[in-house]
Amino acid sequence: MFTGLIEDVGTVRQMRRGGDGARITVATRFPMEEITMGESIAVNGICLTVVSFGGGSFCADVSPESLERSTLGELAPGAAVNLERALRLCDRLGGHMVSGHVDGVAVVIERRPDRNAVRFTFRVPSGLSRYLVEKGSVAVDGISLTVNEVGEETFGLAVIPHTLSVTTLKDLRPGGRVNIETDLIGKYVERLLGKNPSSSRSTIDLRFLANNGFL
Repeated sequence: MFTGLIEDVGTVRQMRRGGDGARITVATRFPMEEITMGESIAVNGICLTVVSFGGGSFCADVSPESLERSTLGELAPGAAVNLERALRLCDRLGGHMVSGHVDGVAVVIERRPDRNAVRFTFRVPSGLSRYLVEKGSVAVDGISLTVNEVGEETFGLAVIPHTLSVTTLKDLRPGGRVNIETDLIGKYVERLLGKNPSSSRSTIDLRFLANNGFL
């Protein structure tokens, strides 16, 4: 698990494909003496397992599923990536609970200044917007952010100067593609209620709330 608070912006040294998967090497300022074999590091929001490290970088294997669901397969040497080490039980939860399991890829359709912030609007794949709620949380390339508005297939958010300066968002422009992880709780609630994910119509209405003691 992660919090969505980025600890370092690393640089891709190598993306080596083999068979159906890939192995990525990322340069980082993380102290090498603190990294351990098999630990989890989120790279642009994707939870990856360290398989080797040293010399200021670490390597991780990337599965076909991760390549298909995320932008990892698009990365080339020199690309900047957001990095976060796994949450410890003694840490402050400054962002929100992020699993590192990406739901899909969104595209930036607008970037505009708004006083001290920058507002972004993203287009999300069909079906993902149902997990986004105004003032809820979303992870964008691993960054914990607050949703400001939600449309049928879009959502918007405002980014403060500090977040821009310490993440890859500072270079993100219209047309850019980012990894999206929606709030984990909403997906579990949907599953427990037995809602059909292929339907955009909610099964929760006033009758449901009354029958279950909420009204």
